[in-house]
Amino acid sequence: MTDRKATLSVGDKSIELPIYSGTVGPDVIDVRGLVQEGVFTYDPGFVSTAACESAITYIDGANGVLLHRGYPIEQLAEHSDYLEVCYLLLHGELPSAEENQKFHETIKNHTMLHDQMRNFFQGFRRDAHPMAIMCGVVGALSAFYHGEMDVASQEQREITAHRLIAKMPTIAAWCYKYAIGQPFIYPRNDLSYSENFLQMMFGVPCEEYKPNPILAKAMDKIFILHADHEQNASTSTVRLAGSTGANPYACIASGIAALWGPAHGGANEAVLDMLAEIGDESNIEKFIAKAKDKDDPFRLMGFGHRVYKNFDPRAKVMAETAHEVLTELGLENDPLLKIAQRLEKIALEDEYFVKRKLYPNVDFYSGLILKAIGIPTSMFTVIFALSRTIGWFSHWNEMVSGDYRIGRPRQLYTGSDSRDYPAK
Repeated sequence: MTDRKATLSVGDKSIELPIYSGTVGPDVIDVRGLVQEGVFTYDPGFVSTAACESAITYIDGANGVLLHRGYPIEQLAEHSDYLEVCYLLLHGELPSAEENQKFHETIKNHTMLHDQMRNFFQGFRRDAHPMAIMCGVVGALSAFYHGEMDVASQEQREITAHRLIAKMPTIAAWCYKYAIGQPFIYPRNDLSYSENFLQMMFGVPCEEYKPNPILAKAMDKIFILHADHEQNASTSTVRLAGSTGANPYACIASGIAALWGPAHGGANEAVLDMLAEIGDESNIEKFIAKAKDKDDPFRLMGFGHRVYKNFDPRAKVMAETAHEVLTELGLENDPLLKIAQRLEKIALEDEYFVKRKLYPNVDFYSGLILKAIGIPTSMFTVIFALSRTIGWFSHWNEMVSGDYRIGRPRQLYTGSDSRDYPAK
């Protein structure tokens, strides 16, 4: 309990509300008692509302801080790998060497899909968006494991986590293979997590695929940098769905659906669309002028961030990785990539962008990396979903492990008052 109180005056009535402090970050005012006073808070988009208590991820947007279980994202990207980060998010602590090896082996041995899952893919049109397929297939996993899922069982929740982490790259790669009409490639136990994903994406049955270590490392960093981002739209969706006691596979599918929106997971795809619209380096100045014109609807995608007001801590890591990938693949002269590099230079030097803190963000660089690797834009959000699965599951797991209530947001009703049906 807390002794600190906030006082809210409503008409001639004063209401005392408890104030709580977290480890770091803003204090929160507990408004749960307001409903008994006949009033609600009004917060469209929930931008000023703490809907839950969590010990997983902390963001300080003003200072460009992103911590997973207390560890800065820059350090995790430099020293860790994606599966170790998964373990950290799921369990709260970094694994010992023995725990880390066991976790890697467990994930490696859960990568295959039930053979009947092929039928789900074949039920979609070949031109279906990969996110539509992923949403459907992940939701369908609940039909295969529903009888083995007791939400109250820690052991079964952990098994579910292993299945999701392991199978998402397979599902993602098969979404791509199905779209282009190539045979599904099965996972290999001799490859790392990111190497396996690349071989399932680009391998073919007629020859052995040899992953490029630079590209595999880049994919691993993309996975790490997108693993979790606190209570965003998709994570909140997973928590809300999970608050009903729904099957966790269905909850993750709801997160995929929320992520699909262009304002959320589709941002790096929008970057490539913008580069294509600019078309040529000679057009950059014209589009920069359009971006500066407040009356022009054109926006530079991949610059600035809703949460990070100074810089995106993930962007520096991604920028270094982008330059490594472009150098490795000899793509320094790719037309779209040259436009991107020129825009990057302008955004970092032009007073207009510097003053407004419109710096290149993680979506700007990740889009460049994925394009350079040869991944089509339609797959960008799928890869985001693959990466974010561990974040979604960790938040779901945290919620169902403790006391929780079914989510039930309120509203400000502005429709008609009670009225009688007209006589005929």
